[in-house]
Amino acid sequence: MGGYCFLLLLVIGSCTLYNSYGIGRFIKQNETAALIVETSSGGRQIPDTLFGIFFEEINHAGSGGLWAELVSNRGFEAGGHHTPSNIKPWSIIGDDSTITVVTELSSCFERNKMALRMDVLCDDSGPNACPNGGVGVYNPGFWGMNIEQGKTYKVVFYIRSKGSIDVDVSLTSSNGGEVLATMNVVANETQVTDWKRMEVMLEAKSSNSNSRLQLTSKRKGVLWIDQVSAMPTDTYKGHGFRKDLFEKLVAMEPRFLRFPGGCFVEGEWLRNAFRWKETVGPWENRPGHFGDVWMYWTDDGLGYFEFLQLAEDLGAAPVWVINNGIAHQDQVETSVISPFVQEMLDSIEFARGDPSSQWGSLRAAMGHPEPFELKYIAIGNEDCGKPYYRGNYLKFFAALRKAYPDIQVISNCDGSSTPLDHPADMYDFHIYTSANDMFSKYHKFDNTRRNGPKAFVSEYAVTGKDAGTGSLLAALAEAAFLIGIEKNSDVVQMASYAPLFVNTNDRRWNPDAIVYDSSRVYGTPSYWMQLYFAKSSGATLLKTALQASSSASLVASAISWKSATDNKDYITVKIVNFASSYVNLKLSIGVNGNSVRLAGSKKTVMSSTNVMDENSFQSPEKVVPSSTEFTITGRDTNIVLQPYSFTSFDVVQEHSSHLLIKEANSGLESSF
Repeated sequence: MGGYCFLLLLVIGSCTLYNSYGIGRFIKQNETAALIVETSSGGRQIPDTLFGIFFEEINHAGSGGLWAELVSNRGFEAGGHHTPSNIKPWSIIGDDSTITVVTELSSCFERNKMALRMDVLCDDSGPNACPNGGVGVYNPGFWGMNIEQGKTYKVVFYIRSKGSIDVDVSLTSSNGGEVLATMNVVANETQVTDWKRMEVMLEAKSSNSNSRLQLTSKRKGVLWIDQVSAMPTDTYKGHGFRKDLFEKLVAMEPRFLRFPGGCFVEGEWLRNAFRWKETVGPWENRPGHFGDVWMYWTDDGLGYFEFLQLAEDLGAAPVWVINNGIAHQDQVETSVISPFVQEMLDSIEFARGDPSSQWGSLRAAMGHPEPFELKYIAIGNEDCGKPYYRGNYLKFFAALRKAYPDIQVISNCDGSSTPLDHPADMYDFHIYTSANDMFSKYHKFDNTRRNGPKAFVSEYAVTGKDAGTGSLLAALAEAAFLIGIEKNSDVVQMASYAPLFVNTNDRRWNPDAIVYDSSRVYGTPSYWMQLYFAKSSGATLLKTALQASSSASLVASAISWKSATDNKDYITVKIVNFASSYVNLKLSIGVNGNSVRLAGSKKTVMSSTNVMDENSFQSPEKVVPSSTEFTITGRDTNIVLQPYSFTSFDVVQEHSSHLLIKEANSGLESSF
């Protein structure tokens, strides 16, 4: 990883080096180029699964991100199982004279024994009266809860007491001064002697993106509180996914979802690795765990079941990355790896098993009696070369082939240059590098063996100074790399950018595709770039010939596909100009040198005044695609490509019976 300060010097005539990649005013001479797109039947089918997404619990991508739960540390477990413990980010309302709180191992949930004891020392009246509003605890969520006027929020908590209770459940501003929604919960002693589940629906009367949830009382006594949840009721299909972030994923039209990591799967130590059995079943019974690689607690509300549901909701194939007994700092020897192998087999039964099976019945009880379509398993993450990886891998592979021969098995070892020494259906390839190097990787798979396991480019991105927190320069280099993957899609089966999400309050990694806080979201140029490739999966790759006076800075590809929205046949041409000069391009689209009839076309360009430009909350669309109507005749259409730009042409073809055509999931407009 890492980067360097990238300088690109294009020597043509009296060309001048651009300051900070600035473009436009120093240009002295244009480049010339010609691109011929051949639409004959020689095209090649691109895999249906080529472009998808990779989700990792990093940067609070799920906990405080896509998973819409508003309460952080809802079960008071994040401080550990010793008492007393830290209850962060919970805080007290009141002072030592009116309230004391302490954690105790007294919960009714076997896997979540920590609960909060709250001693209310004041009363509703008299000389020891509680302060106005009462005393209690509040939770600010993940850097503030976004509460919107008119929306309803479901609050669930468990409580018990030695006496009757009178508790106000409220959504308030960050200082508690403004009450956005509130409800009073009253119960007599007999109702709360044992743990009692309480549920209230709070409708917000005003909006505040930096709100908190508070539980307060003015009645003297002792209360125990546990498993406090607050969820908006308008999550996608009620499945718990934050709608604005989910919609960003829908726009990408992903064909697969790799989850839940990444390093998150391994853990720095195995004791903190993702263990799927602890993330399924009722949310109250999930113990949660500390992700010691990215250094934060997650309640695992977004668990194995929810990842499978997410893939189904997106229409994407789930790619389940399993823990193979290897973490960053420790690992299990092959001789004793069989329990981990059984964990994997149990996970597949959970996803695919009959509702009468042990683990399939749990899935059915969670509301999904039909099996999930799980067909891809990755054995570990970035573990190739570690002492026990190969031995462990072979144990997992053998078990999968015996029990589930249809499942595609993905190795961590790179087979792009040297053949693998073990069986696999695919091999994982990761690349984080500078913009210059990423652009050159357009040719990465040109000389890869055409038989044997396929490549799964599951993590790619430009990083370092070239990328900043999401630059145009990075997106252009990545686009060139993806065009190379398109052209080599006979040996590359899947590709996904990483990381996908970042909560701007917890940037553990730069850059990322989608940036958000509690109420706002925007896509980086790399996010928008990926939308150009949404129609490529399952399309037909057309033959292209590019001739240029300086071909080292231009890459291009073309595909044909059919829109399911308007039932029209489209040709899409994509071109990256990775130089500081304008390019006069002559574009020809035809069959065996003869032009074809075209009707209606659109030109879409992503560029900016400076290649280091980024999007932000203040300027969320500073670098985004811009579309205009554009006429392409099919024969020698003259086009000017902007410096440092990504250009796409979408053309309707009138007569295309000779083409292999892709059935797209959505219309043309949804790509941009």
